[in-house]
Amino acid sequence: MLGLLSIALLFADTRFRYLESLRQVVAIALYPLQRAVEMPGEAFSYVGDYFSSKRQLADENAQLKQQVVEASTAQASALLEAENARLKSLLDIERRYRNAAIAVEVLYMGRDPFTQKLFVNKGVDAGVNAGDAVVDELGVVGQVTRTYPLMAEVTLVTDRDHAVPVKIERNGIRSVLFGNGTGRSPELRFTAPSADIKVGDRLLTSGIDGTYPPGLVVAEVIDIDRDTGQMFARISCRPLAGVDRSQYLLVLGREAARSPRPEEPAETGAAKKGRGKARRG
Repeated sequence: MLGLLSIALLFADTRFRYLESLRQVVAIALYPLQRAVEMPGEAFSYVGDYFSSKRQLADENAQLKQQVVEASTAQASALLEAENARLKSLLDIERRYRNAAIAVEVLYMGRDPFTQKLFVNKGVDAGVNAGDAVVDELGVVGQVTRTYPLMAEVTLVTDRDHAVPVKIERNGIRSVLFGNGTGRSPELRFTAPSADIKVGDRLLTSGIDGTYPPGLVVAEVIDIDRDTGQMFARISCRPLAGVDRSQYLLVLGREAARSPRPEEPAETGAAKKGRGKARRG
């Protein structure tokens, strides 16, 4: 009888949905009990996930800290090596111009946006004078234009009022490199369009101005426009020295710019004898 009754109820529920409303009422009534039964398991799972996530975050944090320390150490080592290389190059230049070079450190750049100047930490008291050349390990940076007791002003080669007599390293052609101001490349002016100058040529100081010693690297030719419709070509150059990034510089005094006097040739015996006869005569 119970089996037949169950089959009849299943058929009636499947066919006519008589027990749908009863099922919904029972489900609503049993929901709190179901939640109460599930809560301990959910709480246990939540606590386990919390501690697992915390441990994982702690491990990742430690790993990231280790990576940061290693990266910082490698970067600091690379920076120190680069700085040591720059200082070594400066020492080599200082040895070349012994007793005529003064090491200085850049204090800050000039505040005027229309000029290219910087200030260094030594002045008249250290022997720095207006007109002295300023170089770094890569080449010419500029020239001292104003001095104070404890600091000096340096005008960079990129300043629009600055000019440097130069020569082409490849063939010795002489010219003058003029600064062009902020955001513009220096130029070789008053150069004929037919001059033997190529992109990539390096410019060295010619030494004819008595300010810069001859043979110092100044700039590199990056663009040539020969069809300007004027008498001269437009030749743009890129300074090779760290005019806007070098921290340590050398100030070269006028003694460094003076050309060495040629040695007098030794007199031969015949010349001495002839000079003695002339005196007796």
